[in-house]
Amino acid sequence: MSTVRIAAAQAPEFLNNLPAALQFLRKTSDQANAQNVHLLAFPEGFLQGYIPQEKQVREVAIDLGSPRFLELLEQFPVSGPILVVGMIEKEDEKLFNTSIVVKNQEFVGKYRKHYLLPSEAAFTKGLDVPTFEVQGLKFSINICYDLNFAPLAEQVARQNVDLIVCCANNMLKHETAEKYKSLHNSVRGLRCQETGLWLISSDVTGKREGYLALGPTAVLNPKGEVVSQLPLGQVGLLVFDLPKVL
Repeated sequence: MSTVRIAAAQAPEFLNNLPAALQFLRKTSDQANAQNVHLLAFPEGFLQGYIPQEKQVREVAIDLGSPRFLELLEQFPVSGPILVVGMIEKEDEKLFNTSIVVKNQEFVGKYRKHYLLPSEAAFTKGLDVPTFEVQGLKFSINICYDLNFAPLAEQVARQNVDLIVCCANNMLKHETAEKYKSLHNSVRGLRCQETGLWLISSDVTGKREGYLALGPTAVLNPKGEVVSQLPLGQVGLLVFDLPKVL
């Protein structure tokens, strides 16, 4: 039995403020690197903010094949953990709610959100379920609402992964945030029980007019139990040594 050190950020919301998001990303990555973390996750829509309105989405979306994206990668850490980062992506005329995987300023791959809320009509659903590996740990990605659907988690499990990385953004109306604050992990726990996989989630926290984000950023074991979690409503870095059977 060995371990792989993983981590997730419980981050402020950065709405259309890419420089501030990148500054937070670099600072958090440095903190994780100092603790010998190998995998670090950030929330859904982290880079540009979670923006479902199509006009605004088109203004901030980034093509992963563009010079702009290459310039963006140059502002990522030059060394440290492999990063899973939520962003808004475009390809031709299509828009995607995407999480990218980056290591030492190199683009490794992407996952596009499969299950979209009615409010996310601007986005095109993803179709692929890629897997990634770090330190012998095989992982896949789900984005927030994806975890409500057992077939997707089952598809992930069939690829013999060890871990689901959940990039989430639960900036909700106040009453909804309070109502669901203890339910997010319950739903994620069901997916862990069904698949026998570990899960780490990264979420936003903070307030804006009429809205509240509390988290949770947590690690769940294959039994669906929360084994580590940051305090609700606090910015922080969750670090966890994930058991890995050789």
